[in-house]
Amino acid sequence: MNHTDFTNRFAIDPKTAARCSTAELRENFLLPPLFVPGRIQLHYTNYDRMIVGGAMPMSGSLALETIKPAGTDTLLARRELIAVNIGGAGIVTIDGEEFRTGTRDMVYAGMGSTVAFQSVALAQPAKFYLLSAPAHAHHPAKHIGIADAKRIDLGAQATSNQRSIFQFIHPEGARTCQLVVGMTTLAAGSVWNTMPCHVHDRRMEVYLYFDLPEKARVLHLMGEPEETRHLIVKNEEAVLSPGWSIHAGAGTSSYTFIWAMAGDNIDYTDVDLVPIEDLK
Repeated sequence: MNHTDFTNRFAIDPKTAARCSTAELRENFLLPPLFVPGRIQLHYTNYDRMIVGGAMPMSGSLALETIKPAGTDTLLARRELIAVNIGGAGIVTIDGEEFRTGTRDMVYAGMGSTVAFQSVALAQPAKFYLLSAPAHAHHPAKHIGIADAKRIDLGAQATSNQRSIFQFIHPEGARTCQLVVGMTTLAAGSVWNTMPCHVHDRRMEVYLYFDLPEKARVLHLMGEPEETRHLIVKNEEAVLSPGWSIHAGAGTSSYTFIWAMAGDNIDYTDVDLVPIEDLK
C-alpha cells in the first residue's frame, strides 16, 4: 500500500523571486504541511536535489518509498537521509537495526539503506522531519541524541537573540557525504535568529520552524540582501532557501528551528556575511 505523497519543486532565480507576489512566494518557497497522520510527505527540490519531507507513523510502520523524481528503484539507492524526531518517542529501523528516538533526536541513514518509521505510543505519535541529498559513498547508520550534539551558545538578551545552536553533524560526530543538519533554540524573550544574516552560493538551506504556540508566527526574511522579501510562517512549516537568498527571521514568541544544508561542502564557516546596514 502506497503511503507517500510528493511534489516536485523547481528552482527560482533571484530576478523572478523579486517580482513574485506574496502568494507566488509562498507557492515556491513555503512547503505544504509535512506531518500528516499515517503518511509520508516528500518534496523533491531542484536546489542541490535536496528532498525535504515528514513522516508521521500512527498505528503501523511507514516504510520509506521511492518517488518518481529520484529516478531509482529505492529512494536511498544514491542518497543519504537524516530524520529528526520533533514529536513523541519513535523508532527508526535502518536495514533491520532499530534506533529509538526521543524528541529532538536525529538518526542518519547512509546510501543504499532501507528505512522505516514507527511511533512508540499512538497517543503521542512521532514526527520525523526528513532530509535527503545525493550521496557518493555509504556511511554507517548512527543515532545522535540532542545531548550528543555540539552546542554553541550565541547572542544576548539585550539584542533579543540569545540562542543555543546544536550541530548534529560535525567532524567529531556522524559522517555524511553532504548533508549538514543542526537545531537552534531561542531563549525565552528572544525572537531573532541568524542576524546578522548571510548567504552561501555553494549550498542551499531549509528551515523548519516548530515549538511555536498556535497563534504565534515567525517573520522569515528571504531574498537578495538588496531586495529582501518575507514570509509569515506558523508552527511546523518549512521554508526553502536558495544559495542566493538570505535566511533569517523574528518571531512573535520564542521558538526552535532546524536548519539543513546540501551542496559543495560541509564547512559551517563558508558563508558570505551581510551587514545589517546593507539590507534593503
